[in-house]
Amino acid sequence: MSRLDLSSASPLGDARFRDVATAHAPFRLGRLILWAVILLVAANFAWIVAHNENFGWPVVIAHFFDPTVISGLYVSLGLTVVAMAIGTVLGLVLAIARMSKDGLANSFASLFIWFFRGTPLLVQLIFWYNLSTLFPRLSISIPFGPTLASWDTNSVITPMTAAIVGLALNEAAYMAEIIRGGLLSVDRGQTETAEAFGMTRARALWRIIIPQAMRSIVPPTGNQLISMIKATSLVSVIAMADLLYSVQSIYNRTFEIIPMLLVAVIWYLLITSVLNVGQSYIEAYYGRSERRNRTADKPAPVGAAVQEASH
Repeated sequence: MSRLDLSSASPLGDARFRDVATAHAPFRLGRLILWAVILLVAANFAWIVAHNENFGWPVVIAHFFDPTVISGLYVSLGLTVVAMAIGTVLGLVLAIARMSKDGLANSFASLFIWFFRGTPLLVQLIFWYNLSTLFPRLSISIPFGPTLASWDTNSVITPMTAAIVGLALNEAAYMAEIIRGGLLSVDRGQTETAEAFGMTRARALWRIIIPQAMRSIVPPTGNQLISMIKATSLVSVIAMADLLYSVQSIYNRTFEIIPMLLVAVIWYLLITSVLNVGQSYIEAYYGRSERRNRTADKPAPVGAAVQEASH
C-alpha cells in the first residue's frame, strides 16, 4: 500500500492517518507571554542594578585586576586544586576500604567519614590552625619509646598547611561516599566476569569497574569541585590570603565594602562558569557509550517505515 492510499483510508470511522513528517508543535501563546514577562522583569532589574550608584561599578572595574585581588585568586585556585586532588585520592582509598570485607578497614573508613562529614568545615579549619594549643610539638616516636624526630607545631602548621589539611580531609569524606556510590552502581556481574577471565580483584577494579563508575562519579564530583572553590573563602578566618581575604584587605583601607565584595562575587562566578562547561564535556565523554546505545535502539521514523513497506 502506498502512502497516499494509507493516508486516505479510514478504518476507524472518522479517524484518519496523518503523515507525521509534516506535523509541527502547536503555537503556545501562554508560554510566549510568560517568557516576555520574565525577560521584561529581568531587563528592568539589570537596568536598576547597572544605574544604581551605590554598587560602585567604577570601583569594581578599577580593582577587578588589582594585583592584590589576582594574588588572592591564585591562592584560591591553588588551594582548590591541591585540596581536591588530595581529597579525591584519599576518598578513593576510603571508598574501597568502606566496601572492604575487612572489619578494621571498614570501621576506620566509616569513623573517618562520620567525623569529617559531621563537623563544620569552618570548625575544622580553626582547629587545625590552633593545633599548637593541644600539641606544642609534633614528633615521630616509637610507641612508649624514644622520640625519633620532633618539630615545633607552629612552624609546621602554617595558615597554608592548615587550609590544605582542613579542606582536603573534609573533601575526602564526601568524595569517599560519592566514589562508593559510583562503584555500587556498576553491576556486580562485571567483577565476577573479570575474575572468571583471570583478572585479580585490583586489576578488575582499575580496568573494569572504575571506568564504568565514572559516569555516576563525575557529576557529583563536579559539584564538589565548585563547592570547593567557594569553600576556600572560609580560610580567610585563619589569615590565609585567598580571594575573599584580599578584597577584605582592600575595603578595610578604602571602606568600599560592596564594590569589593562584587569583585569577589564576579570572579567566583567566572570560575564556576568555566568549571560548569568543563564538567559538561567530561560528562559527555563518559556518557558516549550510553548515547551510542540509545541511537542503536532508536526506532525508525514512521514515514520512513511506511515508505519502506510501500516498496
